[in-house]
Amino acid sequence: MLILLPPSESKTERRRGRPVDPLALSFPSLSQTRRDVAEAVAKVSAHPDAATTLGVSHNLTAEIARNLALGSAPAAPASRVYSGVLYDALDYASLGPGAKRRANRWLVVVSALYGAVRPTDLIAPYRLSMAVNLPGVGPLASAWKPELERVLPDVAGRGVVVDCRSSTYAAAWVPRGPLAERWVQVRVPGATHQAKHTRGLVARRLCELGRDARRVPDLPTFLRDAFTVELHEPARPGGPWVLDAAAR
Repeated sequence: MLILLPPSESKTERRRGRPVDPLALSFPSLSQTRRDVAEAVAKVSAHPDAATTLGVSHNLTAEIARNLALGSAPAAPASRVYSGVLYDALDYASLGPGAKRRANRWLVVVSALYGAVRPTDLIAPYRLSMAVNLPGVGPLASAWKPELERVLPDVAGRGVVVDCRSSTYAAAWVPRGPLAERWVQVRVPGATHQAKHTRGLVARRLCELGRDARRVPDLPTFLRDAFTVELHEPARPGGPWVLDAAAR
């Protein structure tokens, strides 16, 4: 199974520790694009108009400044760097040993800076959205799309792709061909802020259950003890299944 998560806008810093070791990150074939994006965002972040280019509030100068120290800032596991509503609900640190092993295999965070990382990858805090058109790189979703197409299908293997990403990050990789038949987007009807919380709970529950789904129609059976769920078939050929979920 492959469970795709978005990153969080909020990120937790670590005061001490070694910086990122690019060679130790998962998906080493992404290294060159990671370097290109890191260099480009550092250059942009040094300019007075960085907030405008990055599409963030001008009050976030401290967060933008993180982009100037990506190679020297203390690194921490992605499961700790990413915080906020979804990651609070996932609560990776409290998972039992078996669930945590599965989370380390199944969870992949799609990142504007790193492309894709696993919970155990040591990364630096940063401020960058996949929606940014980054000078020197271009639209980040377009830049990452061919790179992620090379690595993520193999991660899915024969299992289901459970997509908990927002639309901004979903644009960076779309399952295609036979894999699209095993692709399901988690939707939370009528919710905005609550949607992130529910997706985090769904990811956690799947890791706890440990049942590696091979067919999308199996998922509702797995989740009905903790969620009200309704599965919808793809609206078009090659499109995703949609799983409406609400926590009980």
